[in-house]
Amino acid sequence: MERTQLLKQTYKPAAPSRTRSMSTQRLIGHIVYYALFLLMAAIVFVPILLVVFGSFKTNLELAETSPFSLPRSFLHIDNYVSALKEGNMVRGLGNSVLLVVLSMLGNMLLGTMTAYVLNRFQFRMKKVILIMFMAAMIIPAYTTEIARFQLIHALGVYNTLGAPLLIYIGTDIMQIYIYMQFLEKISVQLDESAMLDGASYVRIFRSIIFPLLLPATATLAILKSVTIMNDIFVQQLYMPSAKLATLATSLTAFVSTRSSDLSQLCAGIIIVLLPSAIFYIVFQRYIFKGLMDGAIKG
Repeated sequence: MERTQLLKQTYKPAAPSRTRSMSTQRLIGHIVYYALFLLMAAIVFVPILLVVFGSFKTNLELAETSPFSLPRSFLHIDNYVSALKEGNMVRGLGNSVLLVVLSMLGNMLLGTMTAYVLNRFQFRMKKVILIMFMAAMIIPAYTTEIARFQLIHALGVYNTLGAPLLIYIGTDIMQIYIYMQFLEKISVQLDESAMLDGASYVRIFRSIIFPLLLPATATLAILKSVTIMNDIFVQQLYMPSAKLATLATSLTAFVSTRSSDLSQLCAGIIIVLLPSAIFYIVFQRYIFKGLMDGAIKG
């Protein structure tokens, strides 16, 4: 009984003013959080919305009305029809898909093998190689563009699909990092058990390592495919031929030094945007799952 009275005496409820102060701070924090969220969403989606509006307008309507005004009719699809015909979007889609598939296959094979060697084997210059990967990530890509352009010319693959393929297949540090994080979670005892059964390093990689790296491979393949579909610099620079036009480079058909068809350009941008957007929306959960699995050691 005495203990209960002592507890009642020592317990002091929080002052009302202090409670109100904490509630006010929490409310301000929520307001700032949602304001920043809405600002970032507006920065991303407002330009896309303006392009959508422009794709349903005529050039005259674009010139006379505000970019934020709704089109007179959302049934005006002449811009999309013209974009598909004049921009050769169907051929561009075929070239883009071919480029994405071949690049992902080569990138997947090269990236997994490189990460396997760097994670499982000890050899001289290993740290130097990792530092070189880091340095390649730090150095801006445009500073080495002249050397790369000369190399592509020397190999004789300029203005062919082989030029961007060689560039896209090249392994980058993000792939190495994610693959190596996944390899850290794969027990070395699996390798040792397979070696006791007479399996070679190639067999271990093919039968054990590569199948267990499929979650990371799926994540990187999705990210790589979206990057390639949206890339216009490499494809325009190394494949200027009209026959090799991709979805991204097909947009240049609507822009010239003297005039531009902005309505058809807006329609073309939406056509180019749709495959990447749908692909990303459908597989986004695999992207985040693969990145989180690779970032957390278990």
